[in-house]
Amino acid sequence: MVTPDIWRKSSYSGPGDGDSCVEIANRRTHIAVRDSKDPAVGLLALPPGSFAYFIEALKDGSAHRNFARLRG
Repeated sequence: MVTPDIWRKSSYSGPGDGDSCVEIANRRTHIAVRDSKDPAVGLLALPPGSFAYFIEALKDGSAHRNFARLRG
């Protein structure tokens, strides 16, 4: 039996932000991330350790710098 995901919105998604945020769901082997405005489009799934690294990179701005460097 497959259990449905329990999606949680960011605590930063307040009334003034509308639906412009991401949602996460903790799964057994990974953490799933999706766009709350269009959840059917797809999701990003990361192992817990990678998810923690991803969040830290977003917080310190290195994710943006690394992505820009990859794009050239």
